[in-house]
Amino acid sequence: MSAALNCNICFIGGGNMAQALIGGLISRGLPATRITVSDPVENVRVFLSEKDVHVTDDNVAAIRDADIVVFAVKPQVLTNVLKPLKGLFAEKLVMSIVAGAEIATIAQLLDTDQVVRVMPNTPALVQTGAHGLYATAAVDTQSRELASQVLAATGLTIWVNSEAQIDAVTAVSGSGPAYFFYMMESMIRAGKNLGLDEKVATALTLQTALGAAQMAITSANTPAELRKNVTSPNGTTQAALEVFDRAQISQNIQAALAAAQKRSQELAQELSESSK
Repeated sequence: MSAALNCNICFIGGGNMAQALIGGLISRGLPATRITVSDPVENVRVFLSEKDVHVTDDNVAAIRDADIVVFAVKPQVLTNVLKPLKGLFAEKLVMSIVAGAEIATIAQLLDTDQVVRVMPNTPALVQTGAHGLYATAAVDTQSRELASQVLAATGLTIWVNSEAQIDAVTAVSGSGPAYFFYMMESMIRAGKNLGLDEKVATALTLQTALGAAQMAITSANTPAELRKNVTSPNGTTQAALEVFDRAQISQNIQAALAAAQKRSQELAQELSESSK
């Protein structure tokens, strides 16, 4: 983290994900005075100014002294945000957490090849995010390390080998929290149907999800092995899992993630075409 602590970091867009990264960076020791956020919404600027970061609604002024510029805007406004900034990124590292924005699109709009593409996820808000990163060979090792340090403030960082794999990251971890929330919803509803109070069903479900994740993270066993370890022959867990198998839950999960990956590819294509 030491290298990043000596950098000036600018965020274009001050929404939830930017706020998560800012909070993580400050907690890791980056002085708030080294952070600048540009956002058109006054309420966002007021909120962030209370953290002692610099705020503005002028993107050009915001990036002037920055070493690292993080784009955290909605995909539909990306082109309009980037075009006025073209040619202003000499010796600056660009990081994009804009869904569907390919490196080639950003590089062309900004006239720079120093771009790292990131697919974060919402648990970054509680410093347990999972971030997939990709950059072309034009981005050197030192810049890659800087990008990793910025993101490590809010969770796990994983570099992938091709930009196409970012679509797979989107399907697995980018959209992934929603899959687990869906499972939690279903378990809470089932608990209520089985006679539990909603608060009891919710508490048991959430703690079980937390415990299972922690076991999977810390255990030397794979999730498949952990599942087998808690599945006694002809027991209650086996009865439940047999229902899952008859409903082809595993196959349906795989099909769902493939659909998410395909949609990620489509969105990237749509954004690329709209930026021309």
